[in-house]
Amino acid sequence: MAKKKTIDFQALLENVDAQFPTYQALDQDGKIVNEALVPDLSDEELVELMSRMVWSRVLDQRSTALNRQGRLGFFAPTAGQEASQLASHFAFEKEDVLLPGYRDVPQLIQHGLPLTQAFLWSRGHVAGNNYPEDLNGLPPQIIIGAQYVQAAGVALGLKMRGKKNVAFTYTGDGGSSQGDFYEGINFVGAYKANAVFFIQNNGFAISTPRDKQSAATTLAQKAVAAGIPGIQVDGMDPLAMYTVSKMARDWSVAGNGPVLIEALTYRYGPHTLSGDDPTRYRSKEMDDEWVAKDPLVRFRKYLEGKGLWTEAKEEEVIEAAKEEIKEAIAEADKVPKQKVSDFLKNMFEDQPQSIKEQIEIYEAKESK
Repeated sequence: MAKKKTIDFQALLENVDAQFPTYQALDQDGKIVNEALVPDLSDEELVELMSRMVWSRVLDQRSTALNRQGRLGFFAPTAGQEASQLASHFAFEKEDVLLPGYRDVPQLIQHGLPLTQAFLWSRGHVAGNNYPEDLNGLPPQIIIGAQYVQAAGVALGLKMRGKKNVAFTYTGDGGSSQGDFYEGINFVGAYKANAVFFIQNNGFAISTPRDKQSAATTLAQKAVAAGIPGIQVDGMDPLAMYTVSKMARDWSVAGNGPVLIEALTYRYGPHTLSGDDPTRYRSKEMDDEWVAKDPLVRFRKYLEGKGLWTEAKEEEVIEAAKEEIKEAIAEADKVPKQKVSDFLKNMFEDQPQSIKEQIEIYEAKESK
């Protein structure tokens, strides 16, 4: 009797894993290791990208201080993720639609949101959602992964209208375990709509380590189930992040459907400033390992080697960012504080009698 054929399930896993290497252009010493991923950016554009990344680091530092002073509300630190956030955003156009998560405020500001509005949003003020008409983006999504579903609808709308633009959105490694994540990439993949999806894999979903969330060797390979391309990138490498993001955008606007990009990165601070203590689940050795990969240090060395960046230039950018933040928070302080009657008025366009009665009650109390 002929021997039955067996199936090597382990080989099936290994075959998939082998398709997802980590793409890198710039190593942690600022040296080029893959010329094919070096972007065709002018000297001015390289300096502009570095300036935005430095600006983002200052924004993180000052926002943390403002939060501690009680002058800012909800804040999710971004230090360490400047390449995965700002270098990826640099590859998109103003007409592209940004669907951010709550850690993606820096990209939203660079996309056109006034900094004052960002501060008001952090405070939970309704005025923080009064966006400029030319800003193609939505307020940061608090529900984990929900922006992927929103992006799916926007992406299909762009395709149906024949737009040569994309919807692009970000979530964390924890977000890639949400149902909305799978529904979003599956929907857009089925319709071959215009979208680029990012997973900022910073190693932890709050305190849950990446290896406890999914048995997948990479998060990029989750794209396989949706029938779309997935790619893993060194998220601390601004050159690779820009190049892969630009290529993904070009692929999508050409009518090929979406791309999923996993950026391997790290957040130096806590998950949010709302009580998280990263020292309870991260070791000093782990922090030190990622500090050595700092995207600002890496990019700084690269630009200094090209004669494009100096300590004086960086100090100039830092001081300008501090002044911008100082002015923006001062403007936010001038906006009248919200009242209970305001919340009630915002609930309905046509107010039912019960709400009208409550508004009268609270307005009487507030006038005293």
